[in-house]
Amino acid sequence: MATDTTPHTRTPHTRTPHTRTLHPATRRSRAGVTSRVLVTALAAALAGTGLITPAGAATHTPAPSLRHGAQSVLDTGTVGVVVRSTGPHGSRTATAGLADKRTGRPAGPDDTFRIASSTKTFVSTVVLQLVGEGRLSLDDSVEDLLPGVVSGNGNDGRRITVRNLLNHTSGLFDFTEDFPVLTDIDAFREGHLASWTEDQLVGIAMKHAPRFAPGEGWSYSNTNYVLAGMIIEKTTGKSWQHEVTRRIIRPLGLHRTTAPYTDPFMKGPHLKGYSNFAAEGRTPIDVSVMNPSAAGAAGGMISNTADLSTFYAALMKGRLLKPAQLAAMRTTVRAEELDPAWPGARYGLGLLSVPLSCGGSYYSHGGDLFGYTTRNGFSADGRHVVVVAATGDGDEDTTPAANAVIDEQLCADGGR
Repeated sequence: MATDTTPHTRTPHTRTPHTRTLHPATRRSRAGVTSRVLVTALAAALAGTGLITPAGAATHTPAPSLRHGAQSVLDTGTVGVVVRSTGPHGSRTATAGLADKRTGRPAGPDDTFRIASSTKTFVSTVVLQLVGEGRLSLDDSVEDLLPGVVSGNGNDGRRITVRNLLNHTSGLFDFTEDFPVLTDIDAFREGHLASWTEDQLVGIAMKHAPRFAPGEGWSYSNTNYVLAGMIIEKTTGKSWQHEVTRRIIRPLGLHRTTAPYTDPFMKGPHLKGYSNFAAEGRTPIDVSVMNPSAAGAAGGMISNTADLSTFYAALMKGRLLKPAQLAAMRTTVRAEELDPAWPGARYGLGLLSVPLSCGGSYYSHGGDLFGYTTRNGFSADGRHVVVVAATGDGDEDTTPAANAVIDEQLCADGGR
C-alpha cells in the first residue's frame, strides 16, 4: 500500500548553503532481467528554459496523486518506493512497499539509498567549478592531465578532452561490461567487500579497443567518470569524494548525503536493495552492503530524495556554478542509445534533457545499480523537482512508470 506523508510547507531550498552495471537504462524483463546495468547519466538542455506550456494549454492542472504514482512503481515488481515532488508551494512525499524485507519495515520518506549514476551530476559539477576557477579547461586533454593512463589497444588520451569525458563522446569502453562483481550474483557475493582503485577500473577499460574515435559518436561509459574523478584529484590534490563533500554536500546542508570511499555500509534508516542479477531462477539477495569503490566517481554516492531535490534546485538556480559553466553543462548532444527509456534524450555534461509530454523538456540524471533505481526530473529554473527511488529489480515497466510520475508532476500546476 502506498502512503502519503504530511506535506512539508517549507521548500527545501532554505537550508544553508551510485551498477545494475553502471550503464544507460535498457528494458528489463518481468523476471528482473537487465541486459545492461544502469548508472544512467541523464542530460542537459534542449534549447528551452525548462517547463514550457504549449500555447492555449491550461496552466493550472491539479497535480496527480503521489500515492498513486508510488503505487504504480511498486506494482512493477519493485520492493520499496519513495517519491518526492517539490515546487514553489513546498514538498510532498509518498512511499510504498518495504525498506527491509527481513524486518518488514515500510519504506520511509527520508530513507537513504544508493544513487548510482546520479553521482555523475555531482562529479561533473565539481569539474565545472574547477573550470570556472581557471584550474581546468574543458578542452584539456586526458593525456595532459593524466599522463599515460589512457593508452593501448587504440586508446589515445591525447585525443580525448575533459568535455568528451563529461558528455560521453570519448568512445572509451565501459569498464562495467567486463566487471563481474557488478553483473553476476556469485561474483558479487564473493567480491562485494573488495576495494578497487581508479587505476584498476580504468585498466579494465584499457584492455578493450574504443567504440569510436573521440567526438565521433555517443556511448554511455562509466570509465569517463572514473577518469573525471581522477582529474579532480590531480587538479586539487584531494579525492573527488573530499571535493564533492567540501564543495556541495556541506554548503547545501545535505545531511543524509555521503560520498564514501570504501565503507560498504549504509548508515541510518535506508532502503535495502534486492537483486538476482538477471540470473534466472535465482532468489534475489540483499545487495545494500557493497564497497562503493567498485563504482567510484561513476556511481558510488548515497543520498535521499530530500537531499537530491535540494541539490538539483541549487544547481539549476546557479548556486553552484557560474553562468558560463552552467550553460556548458546544459549544452547537449543527441543520445540515441538512451531512446528506449527516454525517447529523444540529449546528454550534456552530467545532465540529461528529456522531452515533456506537455511541451518543453526537463533535466535529469537517473541511476541504476542492481537492486536500486533512481529517477528524477527538474526544471531549468530549479523551482520544480521530482525524485523517484525504488528498490528491487522491477520489470520492463519500472522505468516507464517512474518517468510517468515525473512527467505528470512537472506538467501539473508547474510541478506543485
